[in-house]
Amino acid sequence: MSVAVLFGIFFFLVILGTPIAICLGAATFVTLVLFTPISPIEISSMMFDKIEHYSLMAIPMFIFAGNLLSKGSAAQRIIEFAKSIVGHLPGGLPISAIFASIIFAAVSGSSPATVVAIGSIMFGAIMQAGYPKRYAVGTIATAGSLGILIPPSIVLIVYGVTAEVSIGKLFMAGVVPGVMLGIMMMVVTYIGARRLGFERTEPQPFKIRLKKMKDAAWGLMTIVIVIGGIYGGIFTPTEAAAVACMWAFFVSVFIYKDIKFNELYSTALESAKTTAMIMFIIANAMLFAHFLTIENIPQAITEALIEANVNKYMFLLMVNLLLILAGSFMEPSAIIMIMVPLLLPVAVALGIDPIHFGIVITINMELGMVSPPVGLNLFVTSGLTGMSIKDVIVAAFPWTLTIFVGLIITTYIPQVALWLPNLMFG
Repeated sequence: MSVAVLFGIFFFLVILGTPIAICLGAATFVTLVLFTPISPIEISSMMFDKIEHYSLMAIPMFIFAGNLLSKGSAAQRIIEFAKSIVGHLPGGLPISAIFASIIFAAVSGSSPATVVAIGSIMFGAIMQAGYPKRYAVGTIATAGSLGILIPPSIVLIVYGVTAEVSIGKLFMAGVVPGVMLGIMMMVVTYIGARRLGFERTEPQPFKIRLKKMKDAAWGLMTIVIVIGGIYGGIFTPTEAAAVACMWAFFVSVFIYKDIKFNELYSTALESAKTTAMIMFIIANAMLFAHFLTIENIPQAITEALIEANVNKYMFLLMVNLLLILAGSFMEPSAIIMIMVPLLLPVAVALGIDPIHFGIVITINMELGMVSPPVGLNLFVTSGLTGMSIKDVIVAAFPWTLTIFVGLIITTYIPQVALWLPNLMFG
């Protein structure tokens, strides 16, 4: 009865269009008050207790670091470097946008931030080069989704906290699938450009490429510092976020000098608003997950699936279908907080590695970012380019399909995700 009330209230509020954090919090609050001896004061205390987690401290710092770099010239310098490397190929400019998105994703850790930073610069350039508008829009909308897979990733941090697994291993596990998806997108872009009649041009001289790399080096060093520091055992992922934050401040204010001291307040305020939104979702989602746990719902689902002789391959297929659907309607952090406590015990019981499972979930979240009706990247791209949501969905379809193929590969070949963390951490 209590579970029926919980999900009944939750889905009723979702249908009404209530923000997802309110849906989670209100449904859990009412259910706890009605069916448990826990008082309302205790519930509010539980919410704060749930977000008092050391690893979650990384979220505001990575957000602030990404905002500092995206508001300055770091994104422009990264794009120029990407163009110097792949800009001569058929489809060179859209491929450059994808390449730059891979790099910037490793700097910002945010999918919408990647879309805005790369798309605001590259959309006009791709159009001026003679590419169809839909072609330009499709690459920008989907390439930005790599921001939640390639480390450092806020989504992977949330999964690591929820699943209680190593965030460092998760970061390493996201590298190969992220690069693989980026290369697959580039191949699709290359084939499409050839079909449109675009030809290869002369590559830029080595000296120019070297100069572009030097121009972007300070921004690129963020990746080296974060990944190298974690892998080298110099600092934890949370400490890496603090270092990235200070590095981004140093580069943007003192090296590139494109952010003034009087602009820091607005950048910090924007970062605080984003952080507050994410943390409010996490607090309510953790409360939701806590109720499911005390009612033994995950254990009941695990037992039911094992008794039904569902093997891990069928289970992974069911998970993918469920998460693609959920990702089309909900924010990634909320999905992880709700689904992981339900699904992870089953995955572990079926012999699925929690690190591999986290990467599969994250790629599903990428698909959700570009899936109708509520894919966040679709709305960001629509606002950026002036195209309707319907046209953005159609434009993004070839690259969305590419992400889906990458999801299938990563789902059923676990070593795609596990090879690098196993190599580095043993």
